[in-house]
Amino acid sequence: MRGSKEDLLSAPTEPFVIDGESSAAALLEKMAGTAFQGRQLGNAFRVWKQMLADPECTILMGLSGAMVPAGMRRVVRFMIENRLIDVLTSTGANFFHDIHETKGFFHYQGAQRMDDEALGEKMIDRMHDVLADEVRFREHDLWIGSFASRLDQSRPYTTREFLYLLGRELGRDCAEDGIVSAAARHKAPLFCPAIGDSSIGIGVAESRHRGENRLIFDMMADVLEITNIVADSKATGVIYFGGGTPKNYTQQTEVVAGLMNKGKSGHRYGIQVVTDAPHWGGLSGCTFAESQSWGKLAKGAQMVDCHCDSTIAMPLLVSALAEQKQLLANRKPPAFDMGRTLKIELAS
Repeated sequence: MRGSKEDLLSAPTEPFVIDGESSAAALLEKMAGTAFQGRQLGNAFRVWKQMLADPECTILMGLSGAMVPAGMRRVVRFMIENRLIDVLTSTGANFFHDIHETKGFFHYQGAQRMDDEALGEKMIDRMHDVLADEVRFREHDLWIGSFASRLDQSRPYTTREFLYLLGRELGRDCAEDGIVSAAARHKAPLFCPAIGDSSIGIGVAESRHRGENRLIFDMMADVLEITNIVADSKATGVIYFGGGTPKNYTQQTEVVAGLMNKGKSGHRYGIQVVTDAPHWGGLSGCTFAESQSWGKLAKGAQMVDCHCDSTIAMPLLVSALAEQKQLLANRKPPAFDMGRTLKIELAS
């Protein structure tokens, strides 16, 4: 620890003032003067604004957990439509649940403790305190399998290309865009590194079982595409809501770029909202400081570790950012060619 006693005691905490201010941005700005995870959430708001204001920064997000069933679908769609993020990596489950809602169906409020055997008999699925209709899920499994069977079976697909084409199909007659259809409409790349571990994978596999498709996902092409986004960008910022595969998949782009001699030295910015603790040794809870030892975050990176439920942090942060109208209007995000091979075009 460096600095004199006077230096170390130079920034007092600021007691939170109840002043009737209803702005989400004002709330987070005041929280940044407090302590613990309230301060970290306020700092996350500050760093996200820095990413948006940086003309060199491409923003990548990792999303895990049952965020769509928990009601976060429109929040994520807002981020895509308003380019608070440029690239999204998530679980096949989140994309599947989004497809379910885009098709006009719902997830329902339940309770933390229910008779799960009785729910199973009624074909109702439970995700903590959220319920869903398994009959509808199976219908959507079949719809996805049917879509996969209509693709060119003579070549492999990246998950990015597959989700783009799926989003275009989904958006043809939907009443309201969701994450997958909005990403296709706005040409924002979606990646799903564990697509087989989801109802999307179930739908494609069931279709194959019936001899309808021989679709193959080229997962290494996905790795190269997301890495090239990072390698071709002048700077990158990463945002994680939850850990797991979406987090590490996005984090490792800097490592892969280094092995490819792309001259990268780590992400310039990092925000993570996680509930896992670092002392268990898992990737989901590891700090950004630990990531610097791998070269995933740059030296001197602006980075915030916030331990908070994403269903609390995400609406607050995005609502506050939605108030930054001039900042969002001034941003010039990268553009993407969403063909068979992904290409990025940086704003001039």
